[in-house]
Amino acid sequence: MRRRLLISYLSITCFVVLALALPLGLSFGQGQEHQLTSRVQDEAFALALRAEQPLATGSTLTLGPFVQRLAARTHDGFVVVGADGMVLEAAGKNQPAPGTYTGAVADLNAARRGRSVTARRGSKSGDVLAVTVPVLTGGATVGAVRVSSSLAVVDQAVTRNWLLLVGLASLIALIVLMVSTLLARSISRPLAELDAGAARLGDGDLSVRVEVPADPPELRRLAASFNTTAGRLESLLASQRAFVADASHQLRSPLAALRLRLENVEADGADHRPEDLDGALAEVRRLTALVDSLLVLTRAEDAPAPTVAVPLRPLVEARLEAWRAVGAERGVELDAEVTGGSVRSEPGRLEQVLDNLLSNALDAAPRGTVVRVAARAVGARIELAVRDAGPGMSPEQQARAFDRFWRAPSARRHDGGFGLGLSIVRRLVVADGGEVRLEEAPEGGLAVIVSLPAAHVAPVLISA
Repeated sequence: MRRRLLISYLSITCFVVLALALPLGLSFGQGQEHQLTSRVQDEAFALALRAEQPLATGSTLTLGPFVQRLAARTHDGFVVVGADGMVLEAAGKNQPAPGTYTGAVADLNAARRGRSVTARRGSKSGDVLAVTVPVLTGGATVGAVRVSSSLAVVDQAVTRNWLLLVGLASLIALIVLMVSTLLARSISRPLAELDAGAARLGDGDLSVRVEVPADPPELRRLAASFNTTAGRLESLLASQRAFVADASHQLRSPLAALRLRLENVEADGADHRPEDLDGALAEVRRLTALVDSLLVLTRAEDAPAPTVAVPLRPLVEARLEAWRAVGAERGVELDAEVTGGSVRSEPGRLEQVLDNLLSNALDAAPRGTVVRVAARAVGARIELAVRDAGPGMSPEQQARAFDRFWRAPSARRHDGGFGLGLSIVRRLVVADGGEVRLEEAPEGGLAVIVSLPAAHVAPVLISA
């Protein structure tokens, strides 16, 4: 991946540099040649004006010193020919001598016929730019002049400019290569760590975590998500192992008791004691209740389902009506303080929450007290509280109350509990995007407060 990133960065850089440097180099060369052409043309026209009177009068004695001074000052070549094509004056390198006939020279012949010519031409010392113009007087051509300037200076300037551009492009490419290497390494190294971490995670090392890079944001989020996923998997596996261990421990006692009672029934044959059979049936019922609780807890940990708006008042009234007979048997009254409102929950899930909380509250509430269910709106959430007047829990006990198979010391004296009620409640509530906490109730016992999103809040799927 690092190689592909480097090739991509360098390719883009080379394209941009070429797109900028090539026009700059060509423009510079054209500009240098244009400047030279303008200068040589100015000199040619100036010389043509100066030679007009001498050529018209035939007196060219003063023209020679003037041409020599121009050549010495500009280092260009100058040629002045008459109307007959004979060289009258010349100065500079590789120029025809005075008296030479130029009838075969194309640019001078064209100028004697009244046309100006600007062109490159070769010479012994290299290419030159030659500008040939006619000398006119009264509309008639009386001769021609040619000014030649070496193109070596222009070529050298253009070459230096190209070398400068190439050097600058190379420097830019080197800087881009260094920066691209660092950038590619900053991207590829976290990806390599993620790849190695994923391999270790796949091999079963759930403790693996990767370093979260500062940049880029996409890799930072990916690394954070990987660590969160790894932590979640580690937590789930640890929870599963604890669940299996605790479930095995909890199932061992009723199974042992059931086996002993059945052995007694078998040993006694037809003369078995009725209490042995009743005890066996009781253990079967206890096992069934424990297995049902474990199944509810397992379903609470499954993938979340879409939530719907659940009206609170009819649901609470229905659950209280279902538990009133149990409350009357135990001398405990059930009361509700729910005026209205709806929460978001999976259908049937909140009923299980209330059933577990009411069962726990009735177990803890002394005879002659009230178990109260109350609801209130808190911002975008609704809090549903189940309160009793029982012995309550200390802060230390509240910290462990949601652990699987944990029961308060006061509850251990009563038969039938498994310590799964609050654990099931928390799993069900969290699966609905809610929270559950324990507080001291105004009645003196325990208040279990369930906070769920109100029905007007957009539904969100949250993993249990």
